[in-house]
Amino acid sequence: MSLLDMDERLLDLADKFELVYSPLTDVKEFPANVDFTLVEGSVANADNEKTLRQIRERTRILVSLGDCAVTGNVPSMRNFFRKESVLERAYTENVEANKGVPNKEIPPLLALVNPLHSFVKVDLFVPGCPPSADVIHFTLTELLEGRMPAITSLTRFGK
Repeated sequence: MSLLDMDERLLDLADKFELVYSPLTDVKEFPANVDFTLVEGSVANADNEKTLRQIRERTRILVSLGDCAVTGNVPSMRNFFRKESVLERAYTENVEANKGVPNKEIPPLLALVNPLHSFVKVDLFVPGCPPSADVIHFTLTELLEGRMPAITSLTRFGK
């Protein structure tokens, strides 16, 4: 939502980049030779890990965007419980119909939820829960100009 909160500034940037992969597009596979990629969210399941590793292989600059991606944040609270207990609670204890843990419909959970840098090299960390539209705009503008953004004075964890 913070990305969209850039409002007209997003339109100003739109002609300077090509969006090649996103939950908003119908692209099924991450393309090769991407200049930079913003990845938000922590790594919680096998699909998250597989996608992240593919993105890292195919992108020049990987940006960890937001506290969940940078630290694991709230999703990593699951780490206090065994994954089997989490699945049992979600799919058996808290439902009325169709009780039971699905074994094909959901990707296997990892033992722990972790930030991106636990799996791959991250080039830029942009904290915030969520990062503000101003911080995201600055980050994008700098990357599009070929500079690595210096954001330490603009944001901090949880802000």
